[in-house]
Amino acid sequence: MDAITKIRNKAKQNKKTIVLPESDDKRIFEASRILEKEGIVNILLLTRDLIDASIKERYIEEFYKDYGAKGIDLDSVRRLFDDPLYYAAKMTSEGKVDGFVAGASHTTADTVRSALRCVGVDEGISIASSCFIMAIPGCPYGAEGTFVYADCGVIPDPNSRQLACIAKASSDLAVKVLDVKPRIAFLSYSTKGSAKSKSAEKIKEALALLKEMAPDLIADGELQVDAAIVPEVADIKHPDSILDGKANVLIFPNLEAGNISYKLTQRLANARALGPLLVGFKKPCSDLSRGCSVDDVIDCAAVTAIRAQ
Repeated sequence: MDAITKIRNKAKQNKKTIVLPESDDKRIFEASRILEKEGIVNILLLTRDLIDASIKERYIEEFYKDYGAKGIDLDSVRRLFDDPLYYAAKMTSEGKVDGFVAGASHTTADTVRSALRCVGVDEGISIASSCFIMAIPGCPYGAEGTFVYADCGVIPDPNSRQLACIAKASSDLAVKVLDVKPRIAFLSYSTKGSAKSKSAEKIKEALALLKEMAPDLIADGELQVDAAIVPEVADIKHPDSILDGKANVLIFPNLEAGNISYKLTQRLANARALGPLLVGFKKPCSDLSRGCSVDDVIDCAAVTAIRAQ
């Protein structure tokens, strides 16, 4: 059974309610129909007629109370809540729904900002970031061709502590959604000192911090990607690695590397890219590429539901 089928089946086992605030997008509308028809998740397609005016006003007042002192005036808050995205994020925060998925017609920045302001960051992780589930047909590497890539959507140039937090949050998602034992590689153009740079030093520090945060996780770095995922190359470049060339969670040194890599994998290897799945928040939420397909919406909703189970 392929990874995507497993994800959809797992979502069905304990159905959760996911809100989709971009009801005007045809892809969102079609995905919501399929999600309900196939019984994958319970969907709330947030059309404007379903927005309760009194609840919306309460949300506006709560938001202004939280952020008015930071220079956002009440009229600006009202304009924010003219967009159903913020109403959906507040619904998620309150527990009226189990998670939200947006991004088909919003930028990643807009979607992340709504989650930061309305849902909030999990104190245990302390930063918000994102990851992708990459399902690569016919691939012998990773977890039967499935990987988690991070961060590909949020933090442009993470420092060592942020990289460690990204790795922890992404590995938690791998366990929850994919039922795999995470094997984490901090990627670089260098393998264990084969090149000297500030970037490589940053990655070494990130590994040390992750081991302090979660000593039971299997992780190594800095590693070139072939030494991380190809056992034969690992035997040559770093035979003592705890990963043995079998990494399935790949942590990129910066946003450029992560974003380029996931899109190359998606296009050149005909891979499914689920995400950006937002991690580090108090409640599950997911972004979508504005170039997403109907299937992408379905599968991001399924992943978000699993994370709420």
